Amino acid sequence: MSTQRLIFWLRQATLVLLCLPALHLAWRWYADDLGARPVTEATHVTGDWTVVFLLCSLALTPARAALGWMPLVQIRRRIGVAAALYAGLHFLIYVADQKWDLVVVALEIVKRFYLTIGFVTLLMLAALAITSTNGWQRRLKRNWKRLHWLIYPAAVLALLHFFIQSKANVGEPTVAAGLFAWLMLWRLMPAKLSASFLGLFLLAIGATLSAFLFEVAWYGLVNGINPMRLLNADIDPDLFPRPVHKVFVASLAAIALVAAWRGTAGLKRLWTQRYIRTTIPTS
Repeated sequence: MSTQRLIFWLRQATLVLLCLPALHLAWRWYADDLGARPVTEATHVTGDWTVVFLLCSLALTPARAALGWMPLVQIRRRIGVAAALYAGLHFLIYVADQKWDLVVVALEIVKRFYLTIGFVTLLMLAALAITSTNGWQRRLKRNWKRLHWLIYPAAVLALLHFFIQSKANVGEPTVAAGLFAWLMLWRLMPAKLSASFLGLFLLAIGATLSAFLFEVAWYGLVNGINPMRLLNADIDPDLFPRPVHKVFVASLAAIALVAAWRGTAGLKRLWTQRYIRTTIPTS
């Protein structure tokens, strides 16, 4: 299969996968499967997928570097735009929950901090989605890359919104924050180290510790929980899997994926060399 054909099918598959959460949510709504508070559940689901797609868009650069597979660059824009669209849907469902009263919505955004940062995140993602086209890239020139650095503060604000909205149970936000820490630590590492298995293992440790620190900071500041209680819970095998465990397992899965990919590529090279030696005369 040619590279162009591969990229075409990769883009189509990505588009289908990006639509699946929305289609599944629509089906659950139609089947009355969203519980006693369907609008609230739909708001949470779309918000969760916004964070997922934000992290996926940030993960494509490390994935491309670790796997050495350039076609991954071709789907980054689609995933980023999907994050903005799900954020917009998240906001529209909230507006619908307020009976489409825009005055009430505006007042709530001003009064409630987590809604304020959520709305600011939406504006950032909308700006990034609108200017993601080749036309805007040509118009903005060097400023285009500067503008798209907004993805980082947008992700931070989205995670903070996720934490505050989750209130007492911040398991999922902690996992998301730990994975975000992995992605940021990768960007701070020297290129050679981040591409090595040692670097990937150090990232696993760093992301896991970061997730624990996020957990300690949140529960300590908001609920006044002693950090030792959290540490004891995290090392108790009976409580597996906790957020820090999930971050560590996800980091190990990334190492396993890279090892399998590179191993397959190595075997392919060996087979090609052997085939050339046995089929092509050397003289």
